[in-house]
Amino acid sequence: MRKCWLPVLLLLGAIGASAQEPRLLPGTPTPGLELRGVDGRVHRLADYRGKVVLVNFWASWCEPCREEMPSIESLRRSLRGEPFVVLAVNVGEGAQAARRFADSVQLGSALLLDRDGATARAWGARALPSTFIVGPEGTIRYRYVGALDWSSPAVRGAITGLMPRRPSLQSASALQWQSLTRIKAPAPAPRRLGA
Repeated sequence: MRKCWLPVLLLLGAIGASAQEPRLLPGTPTPGLELRGVDGRVHRLADYRGKVVLVNFWASWCEPCREEMPSIESLRRSLRGEPFVVLAVNVGEGAQAARRFADSVQLGSALLLDRDGATARAWGARALPSTFIVGPEGTIRYRYVGALDWSSPAVRGAITGLMPRRPSLQSASALQWQSLTRIKAPAPAPRRLGA
């Protein structure tokens, strides 16, 4: 009986939470996340340390989830080549239902299965969709409950602002120049008088 009410409660929670603003969380520790993907591979959050990770809890029957998933995929594609990854965690469904929906929106991110909802509960995902942005240091930096346009410039800017800084071309050139100037040319061989 309890499982029958779970989808209704999650849907009502998502509708009520859809007007919420993304909330900055100052380095909240992450609960564990170790789930098998539809590809059979086990994914651990710890494997993505050093990258910004968007963890999205969703279900195919959840209309707000269905609405926002294309924008998550758009964000993922726009950040291809950057230290960014999306973990789409399907809650309470089997691999076939999750894969069918993911194929319909051409989802290219890792598709994980939380069949019993234990991981969603551990993360405090009481409504769907619930999304967490984990910084490269492994702590939760943002949380959002409800549908959001993840491809908006403001959201993209917040996510790229968490990414580890790469040295710019100018600073890399300056570093190379500094290292080159430290290399001293060999001293000329002493010349003999009369030679």
